[in-house]
Amino acid sequence: MAHLDDILDLAEQLPDTFRSRPIPSELPLMFGGQVAGQALMAASHTVDPAYRVHSVHAYFLRSGRIFDSTDFTVDRIRDGGSFCTRRVTGLQGGEAIFTMMTSFHRGDHGFSHQGAMPVVPAPEDLAGGEDHAGRAEWGAWDRRWVPRGSGSSTRQQLWIRHHEKLSDDPVVHACALTYLSDMDLLATSILPHPDRPVQGASLDHTLWFLRDFRADDWLLYDQVSPSSESGRALVSGRLFDSAGRLVAATAQEGMVRFAR
Repeated sequence: MAHLDDILDLAEQLPDTFRSRPIPSELPLMFGGQVAGQALMAASHTVDPAYRVHSVHAYFLRSGRIFDSTDFTVDRIRDGGSFCTRRVTGLQGGEAIFTMMTSFHRGDHGFSHQGAMPVVPAPEDLAGGEDHAGRAEWGAWDRRWVPRGSGSSTRQQLWIRHHEKLSDDPVVHACALTYLSDMDLLATSILPHPDRPVQGASLDHTLWFLRDFRADDWLLYDQVSPSSESGRALVSGRLFDSAGRLVAATAQEGMVRFAR
């Protein structure tokens, strides 16, 4: 089981260059949320703490090898009065496996509105449960699935939180949410097609941070797949805290093709 502290522990090699440690995993290839969370941590190391991440736009270029470290190089694209922009490249063996553009904002005064949180059972009223692979890989997370009703074939919902309390550093919580946001998201697209074996892999990933939150408090992850065609599927998600505040939104396109 991977521990979040180990996943996000990056060693500075050179100015704006950081290296992850190899993380034990039950998966055959590196989990996309892992490299995305690490890349955001690398970018955050180069930004004044007065700025908070508000968006991440990433591409998965090659499969990551789980027993190798990953080097992250950060380019300081812009440092402005309100926004900072960073580009991060993740490399293994000198080859790029991942690239991310991420933006940070000081925050400001403006309008406020949001969509309503779906009506679902509270996490305390749902049973936890993971298969062996889920426990082995994500045992640090408490995940409770909302039962799927009729008419929800391309939608799934779960409550999720980190089992152990995390530090109060908002960067840690942003990286933790980046990590968890890739969990089971692409799987939403195969819910209507349970009888055909497929190969799946994330191609890109976008994440918007909308309000303050804690990843060690309950978050409802509402996931939907509006389209799948030509071996690619589109999925999106919304994350609400237990008070009903919309704290983040996600979107992803993935390769979902018939198994060969």
